[in-house]
Amino acid sequence: MGAYEALAVCYDRLTNDVDYQAVVDFYFEILRREGVTPRTAVDLACGTGSVARILAGKGLRVIGVDLSEEMLTVARQKAEKDEQAPWFICQPLQRLHLYRGVDLAVCALDSLNYITDPRDCAQAIGRIYRALNPGGVFIFDVNTPEKLRAMDGQVFLDEDDDVYCVWRGEFDEAENICSYGMDLFQRRGELWERSFEEHREYAYTRQQLMGYLKDAGFTRIQVYADRQLREPGEGEQRIYIKARKGRRL
Repeated sequence: MGAYEALAVCYDRLTNDVDYQAVVDFYFEILRREGVTPRTAVDLACGTGSVARILAGKGLRVIGVDLSEEMLTVARQKAEKDEQAPWFICQPLQRLHLYRGVDLAVCALDSLNYITDPRDCAQAIGRIYRALNPGGVFIFDVNTPEKLRAMDGQVFLDEDDDVYCVWRGEFDEAENICSYGMDLFQRRGELWERSFEEHREYAYTRQQLMGYLKDAGFTRIQVYADRQLREPGEGEQRIYIKARKGRRL
């Protein structure tokens, strides 16, 4: 089973420790430094729409893009009663095409790592550049190679009363990819239903990503530690990267 098919309906319950508000707050710290007040945004690989909904709650017109129909179904259900709901579309990032330009593009929770062909990643970044208005800002985070390599052989467990999820990481040095098979058990009345998904993340270096950004035309590229306005330290597990398109808004 592909990534996020069975997981979609219980994704939010298994990731209830993720502070989406803090992620969005960090985006706006960066935007304040850049002197940018966006009116429109795209949440790339938006999943169940948590970041997109927070952005929309700040008054932005938001588009959420994801490859998983299952995750988008959950996102639409969550947002259906919102006063200003995001508009959700199903697209792969390497073929991203928006009906209008946006001032801000964000991509949260190491979603770019899921593009496991570097050529596709470079193409996706080029598409994101074209989707931004002049002066627009692109902010994203990735898991570092150090983190993904450290996951090799590690076993992880997430559970609540109705869901049990166990997964084991394996890092392939030849492919530069961390794979983790995920066994998911969901309660169905008195029975438990088992499903299996495989997730794969490519270990991009910051130099690779900065190269893709420059090739696409981005300028004013800056790398940050995890939700901190400073350079990443040695062995950083997650980094954020900001880039600008052309002139100021």
